[in-house]
Amino acid sequence: MSYETISIEKRGPVDWLTLNRPESLNAITTPMVTELRDYFGKLMEDADTRIVVMRGAGRAFCAGLDIKESEAKTHAPPFGVGFGFQGYLAEVYIRMRRCPQPIVSLVHGPACGGGFSFVMASDIRIAGESAKMNAAYIRIGLSACDMGCSYFLPRLVGTSVASELMLTGRFIHADRALATNLVSAVVPDVELEATAAPYIEEMLTTSPMGLRMTKEGLNLAIDAPGLEAAMAIENRNQLMCSNTDDAKEGMRAFIEKRAPQYTGR
Repeated sequence: MSYETISIEKRGPVDWLTLNRPESLNAITTPMVTELRDYFGKLMEDADTRIVVMRGAGRAFCAGLDIKESEAKTHAPPFGVGFGFQGYLAEVYIRMRRCPQPIVSLVHGPACGGGFSFVMASDIRIAGESAKMNAAYIRIGLSACDMGCSYFLPRLVGTSVASELMLTGRFIHADRALATNLVSAVVPDVELEATAAPYIEEMLTTSPMGLRMTKEGLNLAIDAPGLEAAMAIENRNQLMCSNTDDAKEGMRAFIEKRAPQYTGR
């Protein structure tokens, strides 16, 4: 499908996904949800795309739900789904975690509510100095436990900081986001793309299966009931990787002290 509220720029094996409603600070509407569901849903079977970089056009990353559209009753999903729009949007975050490609979020300006959850559902987060994020749901009469926030945030910053942010809805700005390990780096907004480059380049030096299996294994290990379960996942993924041509090439390259030439096989 062609997209109107997001844009996808392909730079070789890297997709640059831009939330593209700058006039409304990239606020979330039903068409945007439909397009994000479609895009992230297709990535599972996309062997050519290895990494996704997510960002927002204009002055913000994403201001969260478009409240004006919500009040106008335009947030009905295009077809019947469980929990209506609530479940329709929630599926985006599930697809972000399910897709095998690492997602790098470049955050500037506000990232609120559902926009904050886009950030948290990513794998690597880099903040511009203007970034400010909050669980905005609780500021409009709702629970802050929404769009994966109660799952993602405690795992990223710990229960104490997560409780503070969710119970108050207060903003966490770039410097504190770095101090609490919510983001990997804070840089001037104009340097966000350049700062992402080394992360992308290093991930592209890995084998395609190794990169995918690392995201999958890490996701599963976080929720594993114990060491044995986590190691069972590791053993399974490592056996699958070790049987590839790329694993053999990686070992040869290490011995020969050269960069490996991976083929994805």
